[in-house]
Amino acid sequence: MAKTTEMKLLELMVLKQDISSVIEYIGKQQNFLFQNTRSKDSKEETTASISNIDKQFFEELKKIREDLVLEPLTNDIAEVSAPVDEDRSAASKIIASYKELQERLSQSAENVNKLTEAYNESMAFSNLQVSYSELEHLSFLSLKLGKISEKDFDDLKNSLEGFAVVIPLGNDKSRILVASSKKGRFALETELKKVNFVEMQVPPDFKGIPQDVLDGMKLKRDEAELQLQELNTEKTNFAETHKERLNYLYKKFSLAIQIENVKASLESTELVYRITGWISANDVDSYMKSLDELTEGRIAIRNYEPYEVPSVMSGKEQVPVQLKHGKLLKSFERVIFSYGSPVYGSIDPTPWVAIFFTVLFGIMFGDCGQGLILFLVGLLMTLKIFKLGGWEKFGRVFMCIGISSSIMGLLTGEFFGTETLLEPFAEWVTGLFGKPHAPILKLMPNGDPKSIYAMFGVFGVAVGIGFLINTCGLVINIINNINRKKYGDAFFGKNGLAGAIFFWYVIGLVLRIVLLHHKIAVYDWIIIGTSLFFAAFASPFERALNHEKPLLENGFGTYVISSVVEIIEVISGYLSNTVSFVRVGAFALSHAVLNFTILTLTNLCGGQTTPAGILVLIIGNALIVVLEGMIVAIQVVRLQYYEFFSKFFHETGREFQPFKFDFVN
Repeated sequence: MAKTTEMKLLELMVLKQDISSVIEYIGKQQNFLFQNTRSKDSKEETTASISNIDKQFFEELKKIREDLVLEPLTNDIAEVSAPVDEDRSAASKIIASYKELQERLSQSAENVNKLTEAYNESMAFSNLQVSYSELEHLSFLSLKLGKISEKDFDDLKNSLEGFAVVIPLGNDKSRILVASSKKGRFALETELKKVNFVEMQVPPDFKGIPQDVLDGMKLKRDEAELQLQELNTEKTNFAETHKERLNYLYKKFSLAIQIENVKASLESTELVYRITGWISANDVDSYMKSLDELTEGRIAIRNYEPYEVPSVMSGKEQVPVQLKHGKLLKSFERVIFSYGSPVYGSIDPTPWVAIFFTVLFGIMFGDCGQGLILFLVGLLMTLKIFKLGGWEKFGRVFMCIGISSSIMGLLTGEFFGTETLLEPFAEWVTGLFGKPHAPILKLMPNGDPKSIYAMFGVFGVAVGIGFLINTCGLVINIINNINRKKYGDAFFGKNGLAGAIFFWYVIGLVLRIVLLHHKIAVYDWIIIGTSLFFAAFASPFERALNHEKPLLENGFGTYVISSVVEIIEVISGYLSNTVSFVRVGAFALSHAVLNFTILTLTNLCGGQTTPAGILVLIIGNALIVVLEGMIVAIQVVRLQYYEFFSKFFHETGREFQPFKFDFVN
């Protein structure tokens, strides 16, 4: 059985002149996990403390990209390297050019606002043909000219009703003329303050504005708006013509910032930096050779086995776990890491997870047509034609379960719920072994006793697969503990060899009784009793083999009570672990029932040749693929977690997450 990838610790002593290029190489290789960098929060503090020209360029370019609303960048670092003086010069030119454009835009926008304001104010007084000085000298009136918010006009008019008149000037209600009696001027001023009234200064002999002047002001405003529109078009063109260069430079300076972050987190002297980190043992030789060539020999490198690392031997640090697979198996890795990381040096469960996941899903979701839909979705996701927010990495999982569902559908004769389309294939296959019949495997009972036996046969196959999955989990646990020299855990306890023998023997005994009609013999009771004893009363034997003292950690009385409880746990645990797989057959049957229901509804709507029937068939199958597909996937994951992983996942390791550059969008 394949184990997790062998890891080594590298120690690099790098001169100051080479540190940036070395960090750049490490980030681009994406196979090195730093051991001595600071935490994420510390890195953020480090970023804030860095003050250099590259950071300034990065911030300026970031602002430009945000202002131009450029699309997010891909995280492809192979195309860029750290910036050089030529890049800094190019960045300076682009930044200066954009700032000059922004300045012209700002001035133009301000000019438009001023001209618009002047025109609107002129329009407000265009109908005032009486000299304002004459109005001001009225002995019985107090007049106020000014501006308020348009939304406050109605409130002000209501509050002044009875002692003042509010007259809107122009086309909106933001400029007003308020007239009240001299006696009410103080109350008037109080109300005006509430709406933030701003008094406007008008020449004493002002009588209104000639139409030609208004036309001239409108023309100037329109010209200013046209100029602003042209500048906005220039801004759009700037984004198009400079987009690629902007993105390229932005990536370069983003790279530079991240290199500086790493440098600031390393141990260093005035001239030398020290880097330590984990790497796959298979990559060590090529890594050392490449770094030696990169620095032209100006680097000292040492590699250590995990047992040579003091922090690992003392238990303060776990060796990171890496699983190396091809593209197919890699797509199943997240099922494992979502539960927890295996311990370093343990057996890699990914191949078993891939097999069990695929087989269980296919049995529970058997339909050739629906399976082909899942396969097609997976293919489009793998080719990145169909994108689902990061789910593309599971494209091959969809392809696998699609194939298994299609195979199960061929056996049960299901094709989008119909049972006639695949009959020729079923008759051809069964004809090779005897009398032709369809389907090959009948799930839905039809009154024929043989169909009942076939249905229960599916449940038997499901329980058999459950036995195989439980067995694999037990074997992995035993081997893992032997490799880690935890012999007590390997040979005793519920998930050790004793528990496995109890489980296997009881299953074998049941098969002997059912199939061969054997009777239980004395030796059966002896084997079952002995294995159950060492599975339930395991504590002192485990502690003895693991060289732990005292053997009875909490006293004899506690040991006896806990062991009796453990007997119940062992028996009920293995029983539930086995019976739990009956749900696989139940879901296979329920899937067939759902298909039958959709087909019945289709026939009630006129059959598969009418628009209504076709619509029901399409919607029904879509619901089955999406909703039942999700339910079945959850059940498969549940069976993996509780019936398989629980046998050997007793402690969690540390996932290998190598350092890489991430571009901030």
